[in-house]
Amino acid sequence: MIKAVRYIVLLVLIQSMFLLAVGYAQSKNGYDFYPVNRKIQGWVGSGYYNGASLMVAKNNQIIFEKYYGNYRPETITYIASAGKWLAAATIAALVDEGKLSWNDKVIKWLPEFTDEKGEATLRQLLSHTSGYPDYQPKGERPDNYQTLKESVAHIVSLPADTLPGTKFKYGGLSMQVAGRMAELATGKNWEQIFQEKIAIPLLMKYTHFTPVDETPGHNPMLAGGARTSLQDYMNFLQMIANDGVFNGSRILSKQAIDEMQANQIGNALVNSGEFVENVRASLRKDIYGLGEWREEADKKGNAVLISSPSWAGAYPWIDKTTNTYGFFLARVAQMKNGFNPFLASPVLPLLVRDVYKKAKEKNVKSGYITTKDGAKIYYEEKGQGDPLILIHGHSFDHQMWDNQFDFFAKNYRTIRYDLRGYGRSSMFEEGKPFMHQQDLLELMNTLKIKKAHLVGLSLGGFVATDFLAVHQNRLLSATMASGDIYNMPGPDVPWTAEEILRRKAEIENYKKQGIDANKRKWFDALTIRNSKVLENIRRPVWDAIYKWDAWQPLHIEPRLLFGTSVIPMLKKLKVTIPVLILTGEADSGKQNKLLPLIPSAKQVFIKDAGHMSNLENPNDFNRKVLDFLSSVHNK
Repeated sequence: MIKAVRYIVLLVLIQSMFLLAVGYAQSKNGYDFYPVNRKIQGWVGSGYYNGASLMVAKNNQIIFEKYYGNYRPETITYIASAGKWLAAATIAALVDEGKLSWNDKVIKWLPEFTDEKGEATLRQLLSHTSGYPDYQPKGERPDNYQTLKESVAHIVSLPADTLPGTKFKYGGLSMQVAGRMAELATGKNWEQIFQEKIAIPLLMKYTHFTPVDETPGHNPMLAGGARTSLQDYMNFLQMIANDGVFNGSRILSKQAIDEMQANQIGNALVNSGEFVENVRASLRKDIYGLGEWREEADKKGNAVLISSPSWAGAYPWIDKTTNTYGFFLARVAQMKNGFNPFLASPVLPLLVRDVYKKAKEKNVKSGYITTKDGAKIYYEEKGQGDPLILIHGHSFDHQMWDNQFDFFAKNYRTIRYDLRGYGRSSMFEEGKPFMHQQDLLELMNTLKIKKAHLVGLSLGGFVATDFLAVHQNRLLSATMASGDIYNMPGPDVPWTAEEILRRKAEIENYKKQGIDANKRKWFDALTIRNSKVLENIRRPVWDAIYKWDAWQPLHIEPRLLFGTSVIPMLKKLKVTIPVLILTGEADSGKQNKLLPLIPSAKQVFIKDAGHMSNLENPNDFNRKVLDFLSSVHNK
């Protein structure tokens, strides 16, 4: 007994040392995974998952590995649609051997399919363009049979939705038929094929399509019945990322990998609102290969971000833009607050890209300041000269200024930071008041900035206005882009009981509609003008909103701006510093309430732009701000 206890203690110590070593490797390699870690901890802490784990590799070297909640390295769980990738790879191995062809018709192997479904090809079955129903009709037994033969027998009589190759319809039944074709071509059952062709060569000892129990819905569904461990699936991703080679052994041909990643949609109709549009704000139609989503493609049409997301949260991906791949292993515990695991997990590659981008940045100083009430405010600075502070808008973070940061750093000590509640900075605490302008003051004090130029957009413009109202002596100039008066009371007007009840109702409605649906409404408001889509800003705006934690609409926010209370403050203030009001030409017809309060302010319009003028026309934005700052300097 004592020996057993000592053995367990030793194992725990070894595991702890291993995890510490991983953490050290992160620091040593210059990667700061804080945003990724915070996002997953937030999901687990909110109760969406009881646990989760993540592993990320770059150039086949693990650069991040962490376990959350009740997950451990040995945790095994069902991965739903993340198994589609495994299934397609298994069939690709048979195509490599000549036992199947991507162009084999169903009727060749299953002559009982005498209608349109028999004309569908193996390629179409695995790209969801076969015309098959996605799932068994309502009222019918779900596809939870014990063998593929039995499953397919109940698909034969289902009417086809469309002709093969005419419509993309994501589902699972067509993959059952593909699996049965593989069984007939080999004389083996699906699990045997998978083990021989993929699992055993890739050392995936915990991965199976047929579990030992008989849980309904898991036997042996190619589209959603696999279970695996974190390391097992990472082995699979390593093979795919290395064009079919794992630990020096070829598992799949390069041709097979290319075929799986190629656009297999062809001329099939793709309805709006499909996965890629939802998570990447892309209106492309070449969104699917064989068993995998083509989330992003380069200008030549080559897939550069591929994945196989699941409704339950498990999410594997390969990102060729950074030579990284990763696997998020999780299974949703509670569907609440409008959280959608299928649409949430794909934020992870974007966060990993941010990590990679930060590690590559040169001549940029970054860090955190701690406010008097204990909040952490993240900042970055670059360049020399008079201080210039950039303040981002609502639902964005410091990266909103990517088109301005380096530009202004050529002439100024340029600082950009994350407002509290956004990006890498601390989250709010419900019921704990603070002011954004006070955080800015403490940032300046900590960085030993006596006076600075401020450039804020939207929410950032409100913050700049607030700061001007109480700390004009700390300013060289102030620029409010899309600047106006925030139409809410300030902290001198407490929340009433009636307002709190109304706010709680708004929060419940937000949750009911769903976080993703509400984010999309906000996204549309910023990227559609006069019924016209602003293509050039869709992706950067969506990426920011997508990464945003959406804390604010889910809570009763403290009064953190002066709002309408700033009006009498500005009326009493004699403004002596130069003030610029930047307005997008598309908003030129709107009445600006700030201008009458600052008679000395200068209004300038940005061509071909609206609310997000720094993104819509960065060249004109930069030039006009620089002209203003130069005029201030020359006075």
